[in-house]
Amino acid sequence: MGFNYSRKVMNNFFNPKNFGKMKNPDAKGEVGNAACGDIMELELKVDKKTNKIKDIKFRTFGCVAAIASTSVLTQITKGLTLEKAEKLTMKDVKNKLKDLPKIKIHCSTMAIQALKKAIENYKNKNKKT
Repeated sequence: MGFNYSRKVMNNFFNPKNFGKMKNPDAKGEVGNAACGDIMELELKVDKKTNKIKDIKFRTFGCVAAIASTSVLTQITKGLTLEKAEKLTMKDVKNKLKDLPKIKIHCSTMAIQALKKAIENYKNKNKKT
């Protein structure tokens, strides 16, 4: 069963941006499981003064749409404040990719979930006590 992916999806699959592992990340978020086939991990570096995401890296084990969705999410997110990043939705990812097949939209949702987990992880680590 083949899918008709946009050029933007294919570019982000073959040439993913911000792929890799980060040294000493400020936060991590992971979603998915090996049984369903997609696992996404995001790592963040946050400027503590401005609350902006200075750097973001990802590693995704999954299909074309999963890798492309995570790549695009990192591009959208870099430079945003945590508050703005938290408001991103799967629609933002889907629109930036110039559409995804309906059966693959869950991949953009998973990317957003990984981001939200990373932000939550950062906030929990940096709670004022």
